[in-house]
Amino acid sequence: MGNNKSILITGGSGLLGKELTNTLLAKGYTVSHLSRSRGKNPQVKTFLWNVEQGQIDENCLEGVDTIIHLAGAGIADKRWTNARKKLLIESRTQSIGLIYELIKKKPNQVKSIISASATGYYSDRGDELLTEESPPAHDFLGTCCIEWEQAVDAGEKLGLRILKYRTGVVLTKDGGALPQLALPVKLGVGSPIGSGKQWIPWIHHIDVVAMYIDGINNEALTGVFNMVAPQPVTNAQLSQAVAKQLHRPFWAPNVPAFLIKLLLGEMATVVLGSTRVSAQKMEDAGFKFKYPDITSALKEIYG
Repeated sequence: MGNNKSILITGGSGLLGKELTNTLLAKGYTVSHLSRSRGKNPQVKTFLWNVEQGQIDENCLEGVDTIIHLAGAGIADKRWTNARKKLLIESRTQSIGLIYELIKKKPNQVKSIISASATGYYSDRGDELLTEESPPAHDFLGTCCIEWEQAVDAGEKLGLRILKYRTGVVLTKDGGALPQLALPVKLGVGSPIGSGKQWIPWIHHIDVVAMYIDGINNEALTGVFNMVAPQPVTNAQLSQAVAKQLHRPFWAPNVPAFLIKLLLGEMATVVLGSTRVSAQKMEDAGFKFKYPDITSALKEIYG
């Protein structure tokens, strides 16, 4: 069991951070968090930081060899005002910048930085199959991801191994997109959104955690990888699969796109955008998906 790797996680109190923390602890890793407030888990040492004020507990790097950067304000949590957009970018870029400043000035054993990024890098691209080499979009989502990844890449100058995962829509019933999508289905009014033809780059939460652990242990993994299941689905297919899994009717007319735009403003891209993302590079690197298709994924989630 014993694992001598020590992992520092930013954004460790989020949905994914919690699950990753628990899995790492169960596998015998040492886990600590950088957070704005004290944590509740006695097995996890929490170091405090305040990104806006540029404050960080300088002891956070002690013994750490891998930093997993998940911190960042929630993209779909609030309307995209200019202030919100600024926060969405800076909570991701300034936070890793603060860590790099500390790495430069304090002796440490940090070797690897593993960071989240997002499939928002490609944004709304219709039916185009997107690989890691595809160019980014230059709308807000694309720009946010470009700046996020560039901030993380600054660690290359410090001789660190940099690994970035462009994460898709993580499916879990504990939060994120799936409960919001499933609610109308549960109420018997399940229907596609907009045309329903937009591609959803989904991935099961267990595969996400496995991929991070793979990233910690497989030091040959560097650069950028798409963190998506190998079998993407459209919005209509996903809604239909949820209805089937929950034994609910699926009949209502599509929710019109103009209504979504009215409700969400510019943020409507998050649900109306079509992002068809390839998992080929990850599979070629030897990663085995536990839930490659939507049926098995939903069965595990709602089973």
